[in-house]
Amino acid sequence: MTTQTWIITGASRGFGRALAEAALKGGDNVVAAVRRPESVADLEAAYPGTCLVKAFDVRDTAAADGLVQATVDRFGRLDVLVNNAGRAIVGAAEEVGDAPLKDLMDLHLFGPAALVRAALPGMRERKSGTIVQMSSQGGRMAYPGVSAYCASKFALEGWSEALAGEVAPFGIRVMLVEPSRFRTDFNASDVLEFAEATDTYRDILAAVRGDLAGVDGKQEGDPVKAAEIIVELAHGDDVPLRLALGREAVERISGAYRRGLAEVERWAETARSADFEGVPASVRPV
Repeated sequence: MTTQTWIITGASRGFGRALAEAALKGGDNVVAAVRRPESVADLEAAYPGTCLVKAFDVRDTAAADGLVQATVDRFGRLDVLVNNAGRAIVGAAEEVGDAPLKDLMDLHLFGPAALVRAALPGMRERKSGTIVQMSSQGGRMAYPGVSAYCASKFALEGWSEALAGEVAPFGIRVMLVEPSRFRTDFNASDVLEFAEATDTYRDILAAVRGDLAGVDGKQEGDPVKAAEIIVELAHGDDVPLRLALGREAVERISGAYRRGLAEVERWAETARSADFEGVPASVRPV
């Protein structure tokens, strides 16, 4: 396979770490963008010629250009950008205030958007590149108790779907990865954040809170296998816009599409009645 150069955010653990290892083992170059460089010092030591560790906070949008430039300075180009860094807050919509909601939007939307903008000029010039947005099955359906997380992933998905159509003429691919539960540190006690439970929602969300807090280390998804699939796709000719990753994701996302279609069809005649009589439907460019 042709050697590719990757930027992977949140490469210290979970999917990011697995992706970095898979790409490096395959002979690719990797820029591991992490908040704590010491967390991936072993990777840089094991792959001194092909691994570059950069201190980077995704929420610092002003630093995006510098990260891309450091990548180009070291390896000559950027082929694959993986916006992976992320976390979740558990709590009812009424329990999660403005500050934590904005923090998730910074982490899952504004930070990735800044990195994509920084990466695109070089990719356009070479007429190639792959942007991997690590979303979630929670980016296609929302669950009680994780409204803030789902909102940020829904936002990433909408932004990225539009992006895909804009950059396709330049030979740039966009892939939204929508995993189910994988054995990463996503549910670890030092990563998963819980809003303070209120009396109003304590009983309603008790099962959700218990489920999310108790699943760490028991998830059915293998992040190593997932990383190998993503690396293989990035090197291949055919990249899906959306990749439901893991059996549960395939089943639940499929179910969400079917329920959504059934609801549209159920209310179709009511919806059509809102149009002016005799006025043809709009003709759109896409």
